[in-house]
Amino acid sequence: MRLFRGRVALVALVCLVASACAGSCRRQIEDARAPAPAPADPNSDTRPKVVVLGDSLSAGLGLVETQSFPGLLQNRADAAGLEFEIVNAGVSGDTSAGGLRRLDWALQDDVKVLIVALGANDGLRGLSVAEMKQNLATIIETGRGKGAVVILAGMEAPPNYGEDYAASFRQAYRDLAREYKVPFIPFLLDKVAGQPALNQADGIHPNAPGAVIVADTVWAVLEPILNQIANS
Repeated sequence: MRLFRGRVALVALVCLVASACAGSCRRQIEDARAPAPAPADPNSDTRPKVVVLGDSLSAGLGLVETQSFPGLLQNRADAAGLEFEIVNAGVSGDTSAGGLRRLDWALQDDVKVLIVALGANDGLRGLSVAEMKQNLATIIETGRGKGAVVILAGMEAPPNYGEDYAASFRQAYRDLAREYKVPFIPFLLDKVAGQPALNQADGIHPNAPGAVIVADTVWAVLEPILNQIANS
């Protein structure tokens, strides 16, 4: 029921902010076309990696790096004594296709866990759900082929393209989670979407308190996996 209310609030809020964020969304889309950044020093941290492959929600748009949810996941891992590096591979404006294009870069080094947090920009642009689903499937298959545990984070589409589009968009994540039997976060922004006090002025990107809740949502799935890997 809380998830349903969150979706309803998200639908209403996206309608209100769509025109205001149009320029920002265009800039994010343009950013996604830029080449993926190369790591400055791939040997600077020898710990096994947890890569968060995502968009501006992962990159922490409007926040400092340590306030992004991947940065907060690093704090949780450190506090739990789990020797993993959380790599923030979020690029603002990225779509599922953009994430797939830079997947080889994201999976270099010793990647033990791949968190796939893509699709929000596919939904904002009304891109093909079938193509998004195929992109995500390829990312899951490639991550597994590299020996990583893959966690899939679901997203919701805005209402601009109709309820049928939103429903098929939502179902794509559930189908992938069932087909590949991957750990699944049904909605990355659960308890945050549609809550003004937890989002920045654009109504889309979590603020610092909102990012804490997103990190809690992801950590609930990630922590037992890291413990299992550390003890294996």
